[in-house]
Parts: sequence; C-alpha cells; structure tokens
Amino acid sequence: MIMEPLASLMRPKTLQEVLGQTHLIGEGKLLTSMVSSGTLMNMIFYGPPGVGKTTVARLLADLTDRKFISLNASTDSLKDVKNALEEVNMFMGQKGLLLYIDELHLFNRRNQQVLLDYMESGRIVLVGSTTENPHFAVFKALLSRAIVVEFKPLGFQEVLEGLHGAIAYYKEAQELEAVHIEESTLRALTSLAGGDLRKALNNLELLFIAKKRTNQKVLDITPEDAENILQRKIMNFDVDGDEHYDLLSAFQKSIRGSDADASLLYLAMLLKGGDLISVNRRLLVIAAEDIGLANPSAMSLVKACTDAALVLGLPEGRIPLAEAVIYLATSPKSNSVVTAIGKANRALEAASSLEIPLHLRDGHYEGAKSLGRMQKYLYPHDYKDHYVAQDYMPKSMAKEKFYEPQENKYEEQLRLYWQKVKGDR
Repeated sequence: MIMEPLASLMRPKTLQEVLGQTHLIGEGKLLTSMVSSGTLMNMIFYGPPGVGKTTVARLLADLTDRKFISLNASTDSLKDVKNALEEVNMFMGQKGLLLYIDELHLFNRRNQQVLLDYMESGRIVLVGSTTENPHFAVFKALLSRAIVVEFKPLGFQEVLEGLHGAIAYYKEAQELEAVHIEESTLRALTSLAGGDLRKALNNLELLFIAKKRTNQKVLDITPEDAENILQRKIMNFDVDGDEHYDLLSAFQKSIRGSDADASLLYLAMLLKGGDLISVNRRLLVIAAEDIGLANPSAMSLVKACTDAALVLGLPEGRIPLAEAVIYLATSPKSNSVVTAIGKANRALEAASSLEIPLHLRDGHYEGAKSLGRMQKYLYPHDYKDHYVAQDYMPKSMAKEKFYEPQENKYEEQLRLYWQKVKGDR
C-alpha cells in the first residue's frame, strides 16, 4: 500500500491554517480579499521551497470553485500544457480552471507563449510558482499579464508549530498513546529546515518510520535516534536564544574587523544549526552597514550569493555564503551610510515641523501654479555637470549635514568630484 507523505497529509484545509504569509493572508490582505470577492488574477508565486505556494494555489481553486490542474515545468511538456488547456470547456459545473505550474521559470519561451491567449481571454487563471526572481527568470510578456506575489521564508516558531501539529496528527492517526521526542530535538529539526516546513516534516516522518513498530502504543525518539537516522549531529542550538544572537553578533563583528578566518568559523557554526535565513539577512545588513560605500558593489555580490544559497539549500549553500563572507571580510570598510541615516532619523525626531520648499513640491496638476508649486525649480540637467545650487532642505534644517564621506578610495573620489563641481559655482 502506498502511504501518502506526512507533509501532504498535513496540508492546510483553509487559508487560516496556512503558517506564515500573514502579509498575504488575513482580513484585508491580498489573497483573502481575492477569495472574498470570488475573483482571482493571474499570479506568479515567488519564494523559497516549502513555504506553502502549492498549498495556497490549491486552496484558492477550492475556495473559488475552480478546477485545479497542476503541472511541473521541470517534467511536463508542451503537450501536457495543451492537454490541460483543452479541458477548459469541460468544466461546466465550475467557474473555470486554475492552472498551477510549478517551477514556471523552467518553461521555455514557446511554452509560456501558449499560455498568453488563455490568460488574456480569462479562460484560465494561471498561477505559476518559482524560486527564481520572476523579473529575471520569467518572460516579460507573461510577467506583464500577472502579478508577482512574494512568499516569505517561514520563521522558526512557525516551523516548530508545524512540527508540533504533525506529532499530534501522527499520534491520532496511528492510534498511539504517546509520542515522546525532546523539545531540543524538535528545535534542531526546525533549525535544519532553514524555513522549509516540508523539509522539516520529511525529516520528522523519517524518524517516525524508523522507530515505529507494529502494535506499538508509545513512540520514543531520543536525540541519539535522530542523529543516527538523519546522519547528522543534533546540536543543542537554540535559534531563538542568547547563544544564537551571540553567534550572529560575533559573526558580524568578525567581518567588520576584517578577520576572514574567524568570520568563516562563525558562519560554519551558524550553518551547523541549519540557520540559513538569519545568515542571509545578516550578510545583507553587513554589506550596507559595515562595507557600504567603501565598496558599493558588495551589496550586489552578497545578494547574488544569498539568493544562490536559498536555491541550493544546505549543504551546498554554504559555498556561496563562504564566498560572500570572505569578500566582505577582506573589503575596505565604511559606516558612513548607517551613520548618515542615523543622523537623519535623530534630526527628524527632534524636529517640531518640516515644510517642504515650494519649488520641490508636485506641480503636475491643475491649479498648482497658482499655489506656487514648482515655479522656481531649477532642472539640474539643464546646467553644467548636471548640477545647479538650490535649496532642497526644509528651512528648519537648512544647516543640517548627515552624510560625511570617509577615507576610502570610492568615497574620496566622490568627495573630490563634488568639491570640484560645487566649488566652481
């Protein structure tokens, strides 16, 4: 007998049961509002694996009385697409077809173009999913006919909640009296998942399968069992506790201090706990906060490396992350960006009122001229070096200065350039 995977059995039956994605699901949120109105738009679901993209697509079809057909662009062909589209006229008792295409970015141009006529006529609602940035991976003609809906990685507590729910479900389904598994082991499984609930449920199911015996009424899973079955060291790693934040702090301070070796060690420690999401976020912050304008291209490289790590997952994802860490640790440093925005925030909080100068206000509407809007604005591109002196600050902050170039090659070049341009006026 074929057993349905636990991750499939645990699929939510309502939108309210979907973990995470509170920016999309809930009163007044995009997907809930669509269901309430009964009208769906063509959409591209963008986000990492295991966060509910397929589940939500199924629920949208069910809740709006549409036939659901699922294809996978990595295995299905143009013939499969056409066969699905030919079924559109067969659903007389339903309100149409929701065609879900997983890994949409793997479809070639021809396959994607076949969908366009059906999308424009409203004969289908297309929901494609992709782990790649759709603005780069999906053809523009299709992208222009759909809205991009971004799914976020699940948080630690959300994945942990999913595991607790799976244990309760399994206990009832198997008619067990108890399932004993230490909370530390569940937290380790959660960390290993890196925000992917499906991965966490698959690992939990593997433990169940390995330990369950016929007629057994109590299921005991020890940390040693988990290590032996998953073939991984189950570290006492509290991703929400002090140790976790101490590690992240040491990680950032080592990169800031230009110690590549220490930075790599803390990276390895963080990844040993499976915490891919926090590492990615911290690296992006470091690129802006500690490297900043001393090496402006750092952000682009780090974004590419963190995106690659999310697609690859662990253990392969450690390689682009190590590249980003070494790059950042060995880059020149500047904190001028974080210092500047900090000064701006403090000035804003201290200000009693701020009045935008009239010449900077919007003047593209009838009656703006009589209000003095934009009448004395000087268009910089009409002047030498695309610069002309004029007031941009509110009067109450006319003397404030937030950004101060620091002593590094890039910012020194900026300083000298603007000294030359503005000094001539």
